Amino acid sequence: MLQQLRQMNINPSAIYCNLSQEEWRKQELKRKEGRLSENGTVIVNTGIYTGRSPNDRFIVKNKSSENLIDWGDVNLPLSEESFNILEAAVKKEMNNEELFIFDGFAGADKRYRLPLRVVTMKSWQGHFSHNMFITPTEKELENFKPEFTILNAASTEIENWDELGLNSKVFIVLNLEKKIAIIGGTEYGGEIKKSVFSALNFYLPLEGVMPMHCSANIGNDEDSALFFGLSGTGKTTLSTDPNRRLIGDDEHGWSDNGIFNFEGGCYAKTINLDPTKEPDIFNAIKPGALLENVITDKNGVVDYSDGSITENTRVSYPIDYIDNIEPTEQGGHPGNVIFLTCDAFGVLPPISKLTPEMAMYHFLSGYTAKVAGTERGITEPVATFSTCFGAPFMPQYPTTYAELLGSKLKKHKAQAWLVNTGWSGGPYGVGNRIDLPVTRRMLTAILDGELDNVKFSPDANFKILVPENVPEVDSNILNPRNTWDDKNAYDAKAEELIKLFKNNFAQYESFGDYYKAGPD
Repeated sequence: MLQQLRQMNINPSAIYCNLSQEEWRKQELKRKEGRLSENGTVIVNTGIYTGRSPNDRFIVKNKSSENLIDWGDVNLPLSEESFNILEAAVKKEMNNEELFIFDGFAGADKRYRLPLRVVTMKSWQGHFSHNMFITPTEKELENFKPEFTILNAASTEIENWDELGLNSKVFIVLNLEKKIAIIGGTEYGGEIKKSVFSALNFYLPLEGVMPMHCSANIGNDEDSALFFGLSGTGKTTLSTDPNRRLIGDDEHGWSDNGIFNFEGGCYAKTINLDPTKEPDIFNAIKPGALLENVITDKNGVVDYSDGSITENTRVSYPIDYIDNIEPTEQGGHPGNVIFLTCDAFGVLPPISKLTPEMAMYHFLSGYTAKVAGTERGITEPVATFSTCFGAPFMPQYPTTYAELLGSKLKKHKAQAWLVNTGWSGGPYGVGNRIDLPVTRRMLTAILDGELDNVKFSPDANFKILVPENVPEVDSNILNPRNTWDDKNAYDAKAEELIKLFKNNFAQYESFGDYYKAGPD
């Protein structure tokens, strides 16, 4: 290992490789990087940056990537010359320092997994990597050869950052040709996770594999399902089902063999964590887990309601800290693909079926809504569109992913659905949020095949196919217009959302006729 680092022009004072959970914990406490909660879980602070820095994430523009990357505000280009300077600075920062190394895999399917190495200057970042990725067996470690490397040196200072084409002193740069990522200026662990995800999102489509920002579970009949959704839609909550085994909660691939988790762990938000509503996450917070930016009392008892450091408090833990999981982290081809949206306008049906063409349209749209109080200045619902339900991590053109999805839906006869977890009876502030038990009952109807023989009719505004009835659900709520006292107000709000959909989708019209599956 040391020799391999020296070949990369990195000369550390000491290295700590592939530690056990207890060894990570000892290092974190010894180096005063963390403290213990009352139940022995290590707590760390991530410094100035408590979330991702999307404006500081770059991809090196070179011959192999130039024509495949969707360059723009999300995928910012950086020259090879600037990358070489930054890489040298990171390596210099690591010289004569203690380094922590994690070797592992991204991808539960051995046919497509990515052997990776994470080199950090913080023991807790090594621990984070251990929690998040798939840990090799001792035999696999004997001749381990990484195919992708992350060099994380948060303390690297770049004074001439503007001359190099950066937006600040922070940088997260992927060189997809050299298969390396470098991180500087930020300690936030999520940058490690998302760098690997972004790399897989570039490499896997080249092998015909659909990479997805989604959760997945599997039933007793080995029927797997996918759940796409942006923050606040209930993706994690709804995919955690006592009657179904969790495959993974965030990132998956869909190959010709079925679906597979990219990760070996979970990275969950903990703000306002309630053990009665999310017992799986709460019970996973134990020694071996790693808490970020939470507040405790003098006895180490965590106050999960305290967001004084950040609302983005987090915990990482190995997936086997959840009881009801699929141990292989794999499943067959999904029978159902569910898009979750939180419609604060209150005009989308609570459940609707999608044709493959509609699925591609709504996948490209990636719609949800922010509501008043979520961000400063928001006083009424604001539509949010995130392509493929994960725009910040999708390097290739969006239509590449949409076409992959459409072809797999058709080939494997998977049914796509749009489930609204937002408002009914009026917009946010007037109507009411759809009850969680009602949403769960509709999902059960989907997953158990209870809607196979139900008649569907097109929604008058959005074309999506609405069931006439769902067992044990009030049929009146299935048509959202029926739930509004003021029908004219509903019509006006629906027109408003249709316009937002059409304006957003204008960017894709040059790629084909996807727009025909959306609202007129």
